[in-house]
Amino acid sequence: MHERSSVTELAERLRQELNRYSPGGKLPSSRALVDRFRVSPVTVSRALAQLAAEGLVVTRPGAGAYRAQARTVAAAAGDTSWQEVALSADGAADLVPRSVDASGVLVSLAAPAPGVVEFNGGYLHPTLQPERAMSAALARAGRRPGAWGRPPTEGLPELREWFARNIGGAVTAAEVLITAGGQSALTTALRALAPPGAPVLVESPTYPGMLAIARSAGLRPVPVPVDPDGVKPALLADAFRATGARVFVCQPLFQNPTGAALAPGRRGEVLRIAREAGAFVVEDDFVRRLVHEDAGPLPRPLAADDPDGVVVHVSSLTKATSPSFRVSALAARGPVLERLRAIQIVDTFFVPRPLQEAALELVGSPAWPRHLRTISAELKTRRDTMTTALRLGLPELALPHIPSGGYHLWLRLPDGTDETALTAAALRAGVAITPGRPYFSAEPPAGHARLSFAAVAGPQEIQEGVRRLRTACDEVL
Repeated sequence: MHERSSVTELAERLRQELNRYSPGGKLPSSRALVDRFRVSPVTVSRALAQLAAEGLVVTRPGAGAYRAQARTVAAAAGDTSWQEVALSADGAADLVPRSVDASGVLVSLAAPAPGVVEFNGGYLHPTLQPERAMSAALARAGRRPGAWGRPPTEGLPELREWFARNIGGAVTAAEVLITAGGQSALTTALRALAPPGAPVLVESPTYPGMLAIARSAGLRPVPVPVDPDGVKPALLADAFRATGARVFVCQPLFQNPTGAALAPGRRGEVLRIAREAGAFVVEDDFVRRLVHEDAGPLPRPLAADDPDGVVVHVSSLTKATSPSFRVSALAARGPVLERLRAIQIVDTFFVPRPLQEAALELVGSPAWPRHLRTISAELKTRRDTMTTALRLGLPELALPHIPSGGYHLWLRLPDGTDETALTAAALRAGVAITPGRPYFSAEPPAGHARLSFAAVAGPQEIQEGVRRLRTACDEVL
């Protein structure tokens, strides 16, 4: 059973039993709960923490947990209807409404109900995360001299140097900023590079979180189609000419959702086209560390082959570690670097130093390369398991490209398939999938679905998930 499921189930059991205790009454000890429900001490601790967050219990270190006092009657709700006018009054000069739609992002962040196979997850399953290495790194980081002091606003010099070496080429530590996760870095980049109302070129399909960033900043996403070799240069050039855009956002390696890698012959073309258009390329290099065992040598980041400051590079440790290990980097050359630095300082001041110190401890430890080798082999096994299961059990779902990195497969649905109906049917069958529509900034050419093989427990759960998806397809298709 997943730890998350165990915590949810134990919290519900304890919630049902609270009426046995008077307000202020003490609950059984953690040891007693461990013995009674046959769960781990960590599960008990997290379940009690969940009830405490709900205001149902009060925990007292060294004393135990107690039923909380009865809540007082909440004050009458105020009238917030005035906000509809205030939030809509952006002025005639705004070309694009600055609405924020997080639904495409929440699909991969929301935890499904217990027992549901998580094909919609965007992060490694807990069994794949380097929890022991991260805990040890955090413990060592906390003992470093000055670990709890204020870090440089740009980030720790040693961590900036590490990211610069990993990007390669002529990138230096002075051209790197440490940021709080890839989403934060992309937000900073788009705010720095394009004013509200401006067009921004995006791959089609592309990561919904990036589309949400663009729209919330008042930008106009303009799609440029991709194929298994990445973005099509001729169409990219056409889009620059037609829109006058000055920014193109792309994922050249194991693109989300298609898994495509930009072909060698297209890499230089993309940089040349952007340079001639006087535009920036935002390179989201988000899963370089999730390469599969059979991938072969990887191409360098675009930033490593860019002497002219065309590329603004985003790199993160999060996907290869844990959703809570939010350490990433922005790299840029030229005057834009100062603008990026200023926006980050205004927004966040800096990334907490203990987290930066922990990142240094982690990537400098022998456990780090071992972890990368482990997930490289495991992701290949899971990819192959899912690919085989789909071809045998769901041959009507087309799989145009099998990636050699990343954590998901991109499926084309039969013509006329209702994505919403299939997603709902899949959930009823006990498997959560991600519909394709949020990945398109305009009308999609067909129905799609994205299936993650990294967020589940292992090959056996992948096979079970595909079996359940077969049930859903029989209901809808």
